[in-house]
Amino acid sequence: MTLSPASWTGILLAAGRGRRFDPHGVEDKLQQILPDGHPVALTAAQHLSSVMKHVVVVVRPDNRALLQEFQHQLYEVVICPDADQGMAASLTCGLRHAARSKGWIIALADMPFVKSATIAALLRELENGADIVVPVFQGQRGNPVGFSGKYLPELLALSGDRGARGLLQQFPVREVLVDDAGILQDIDLPTDLSAQ
Repeated sequence: MTLSPASWTGILLAAGRGRRFDPHGVEDKLQQILPDGHPVALTAAQHLSSVMKHVVVVVRPDNRALLQEFQHQLYEVVICPDADQGMAASLTCGLRHAARSKGWIIALADMPFVKSATIAALLRELENGADIVVPVFQGQRGNPVGFSGKYLPELLALSGDRGARGLLQQFPVREVLVDDAGILQDIDLPTDLSAQ
């Protein structure tokens, strides 16, 4: 896909190892099946792509099964060789790939319960001039988060496993109130798969 500088991009981070879900690394939490019969990561991707015209999925190189699943579903996949260095490595990998975008909504593949309406609300705020947007449910900030292109240098300078959280404390943020508990629900443990 040819990316116009006027486009907004959804970046789905799907390069983690999920060690809390399975310390032995046998079961990939992103490929677990939800109660509705769909895989975790693919559900998160579908919610993102239902709103964003351009979506990039970041995976680690040794997760061939997940890579093939996304390619089979015709998603644009970026392989991040440095994924084990932390979430920031995956994020910057995706950002470099989509650096010409007008901005980004950054979603996590282990958060399949986020509603499409929430993603749409964040995109509207970005389109209306916000530079950083974050959803809020019952007073708590969650994911995904959105950034305008203004913050590309700061995003590319991130390191470690905190992702973009530090920028939300450092710069002005537009909070978007949503009726969506999914912004707080990630899949960390097997019991989380049915936590809807």
